[in-house]
Amino acid sequence: MTKRVFLLFLLLEAFVLPRLAGQTVGVKTNVLSDAVASPNLALEVALGGRLSLDISGHYNPFSSEQSMRRRKHWLLQPELRLWRCQPFSGHFIGLHALAGEYNIADTGLLMGLYKGTKTWRYEGFVMGAGISYGYHFILSPHWGIEAVLGAGFVRASYDRYRCAHCGEKLSSGYKNYLGPTKAALSIVYLIK
Repeated sequence: MTKRVFLLFLLLEAFVLPRLAGQTVGVKTNVLSDAVASPNLALEVALGGRLSLDISGHYNPFSSEQSMRRRKHWLLQPELRLWRCQPFSGHFIGLHALAGEYNIADTGLLMGLYKGTKTWRYEGFVMGAGISYGYHFILSPHWGIEAVLGAGFVRASYDRYRCAHCGEKLSSGYKNYLGPTKAALSIVYLIK
């Protein structure tokens, strides 16, 4: 896990950071993710012409102290965007990938991916890809709001355990998912 994250940051440093000089950069947070306790931050860089690269990261290291509830996770979701006219203005379509790890227990999940999360704990790794459509609303020269919806395929490996904080491993396997993979309503600050 740590090696994968380190490799991703090396790739970002090699290919994205050198292009930042003189480019428009957007820093944003997805308020939909914030509302479901998934702290996040995204960086988007105009690559020239009608292309931009958006990289969002979600990280939640916390567990509930009052119950056995657990929603720990990290997720990276890079997306290459093609804008109708120019980056950070109007309509765009995107191709995104996602990768992350999770540790969930005593909680329900959207789309019923794991039906036993109220009883058992699941840990695993997810990878996937999809397409998206979005629109960037300009509020001022530096502020905007962005709405995005995406769908795709996700493959999740898992280990299932008896209880939220302990217990023996009961099984391992894979789950496949086809459906929504991205939903964002983001507040954007542009650095020019």
